[in-house]
Parts: sequence; structure tokens; C-alpha cells
Amino acid sequence: MKILILNGPNLNLLGKREPEIYGTETFEDYFSTLQAKYLDIELVYFQSNSEGDLVDKIHEVGFSFDGIVMNAGAYTHTSVAIADAISGVSCPVIEVHISNTHKREAFRHKSYLSPVCEGVVLGFGLKSYELGLMGLIK
Repeated sequence: MKILILNGPNLNLLGKREPEIYGTETFEDYFSTLQAKYLDIELVYFQSNSEGDLVDKIHEVGFSFDGIVMNAGAYTHTSVAIADAISGVSCPVIEVHISNTHKREAFRHKSYLSPVCEGVVLGFGLKSYELGLMGLIK
């Protein structure tokens, strides 16, 4: 099984950015923990602050990987292009968020991605990624 974990804008700042919301662990450290725990799954990680790069990565792996766990960051609430990319590929995508977006600013309550994803996990900190991964494994 081969799964991409795909992070959008500003998630490269995890561990530094707003630790009261996102915690103090870097994503790279967390990703290493996931790799060590799920040895039978090939986990690949990609992060970009650019919407086009995220669309390109979805196109690149969307027909050959077994799934994508994606935190599109702020693009969740703005990107029809990412939603269309998800709709256009055959592998399932799980939308994840570290924070509970419904407890935050009103503009974060709308997701363009949720309607085209297999499932949504939010509000469990970095554990949201593992819960999304577990959804793909089942």
C-alpha cells in the first residue's frame, strides 16, 4: 500500500506557528513517527505553499497511489482547483485538519474539498493524520 500525505500552505511552520492551536511538534518529526508505526505501508510526504504544486501532486499520484491524506490548509476554504483535481483522480482522498475548523473563524467553516473527499477528520491535533490514514487502510 502506498499513501501520500499532502500538506498545503503554512504547514511547513508546524512546531513554530501558533503552538496553542497547532502544537509544538514539527510535521517532519510526526511523519517519522508514522513511518515507524506503519512499516507495511509506503508513506510519502509532500508539502507546498503553492496551489498549483498541490494540484500537480494530486495529478501525479492520483492514479497510482492507494490514497491521499490531505490537509490543504487555507486552500480548503478557497480552492475549486484542488477540489476539481481530487474529483479527477481515482484514488480516495481523506481531508484532515489539525484544529476543529468549526470552532474557528466563520470563513473556515466552508470546505470546497469535503464534498469530493471520502471522509473528513478534524480537531484531533496531529493525530488527525493517523485517523485519516486508518480510514484509508480499512
